[in-house]
Amino acid sequence: MSRLLSIRREASELWAGGTGKSLIAIALGWGLLNGTRMIYPVLLPDFSDEFGLTHTTAGLLVTVVWLCYAIGQLPGGVLADRFGERTMLTASVSLVVVGVGLVLVAPTALALYTATGAVGLGLSQYPIARITILSRLYPDRIGRALGITMASGDIGQTIIPPIAGVLAAAFAWHLGLGFVLPVLCLIAGLIWVTLPKHGSESQNDEEASHEHDGYVDYVLYLLRELLQRKFLVVGVILFLFIFVWQTFSAFYPTYLVEQKGLSKTAAGALFGLFFAVGVVAKPAAGVAYDTIGLRKSLPIVLAGSIVGLALVPSVEGFWPLAGVTVLVSTMLGSGAITQSYLAEAIPADIQGTGLGLVRSSAAMLGATGPVLFGFIAENGYFDEGYVLLAGIVGLSTLLTVLMPRTESGE
Repeated sequence: MSRLLSIRREASELWAGGTGKSLIAIALGWGLLNGTRMIYPVLLPDFSDEFGLTHTTAGLLVTVVWLCYAIGQLPGGVLADRFGERTMLTASVSLVVVGVGLVLVAPTALALYTATGAVGLGLSQYPIARITILSRLYPDRIGRALGITMASGDIGQTIIPPIAGVLAAAFAWHLGLGFVLPVLCLIAGLIWVTLPKHGSESQNDEEASHEHDGYVDYVLYLLRELLQRKFLVVGVILFLFIFVWQTFSAFYPTYLVEQKGLSKTAAGALFGLFFAVGVVAKPAAGVAYDTIGLRKSLPIVLAGSIVGLALVPSVEGFWPLAGVTVLVSTMLGSGAITQSYLAEAIPADIQGTGLGLVRSSAAMLGATGPVLFGFIAENGYFDEGYVLLAGIVGLSTLLTVLMPRTESGE
């Protein structure tokens, strides 16, 4: 009973003052964009058939999404600081609409890659603005608020890719991707009418009065802040996490079909299960961060995924693989911890730019994962690739000991 009252109290605090409507709009947008992005792994066999892609070039297609998503986050953070979150979140969804439309009419592989890059750039404008506006709406509950929005991303990734797979199998891959377009347009409108008109502009005007002595001094100030050990360590942890989860998500359905002998339907179900667990893991990780801090919560969150990734090659059968998938998916809570930490720790006057720089750097490096893993798989080392991923997660867990002990919640 006390737990139920606690949940009701938290829900009331998150809804208070009209912030709840903004939280819902942001979460719906994030869920839809994440679900749209995860249609790519489901449709990789269709893209391969139509455009003549190999494992390596199919991995490159996913890498293009993630690389453009990474590159755009730094300017996205700068633009969020300059024009406000409502404008950038609406622009992000609108750009994805344009990119998806271009993918649907792509006549060649080159056009497909180019249009996919446009999708990635559209996606890149959302995450920083999402974090900065939540940090202002919920200064004392950023872990919880961010965990909820990240969980909505997993709901989208759980629901949308299987729908895409069914539509692609029954009709054509164009419908499997194109069905999201009207929903994207609806969400763009919802964000525009729901979020505060001046999510950060008024603060930006105030921040502008704290001018540094020129552009060079500002850059030096930015670097001086971000080159602290705590940000470097979290940046590396974030890079390793992005590398692993992008790689895993890019090829897991293909691996289950080709190496484990599952049907596409069964593989899609396990792929959906991976993200479904994140619906619980991310809010729980956010609460853990708010309560005990990064150094204690992150190793707990990552432990299960180390075991799960190491077991993937040796496990056979749908239900044993389902258990392993659940273990692997616990790593999805990592983002709620690292990004909540960054949102709290980066100074307010460089928050958007700082977040963009850290995330862009980590994500650009992490985007190399799918193409490298595709090359490994193409050369007959599919199983060994998963053991390597387990080792990388283990390394990121060990890095938490380098974090200062005097962090929030510790």
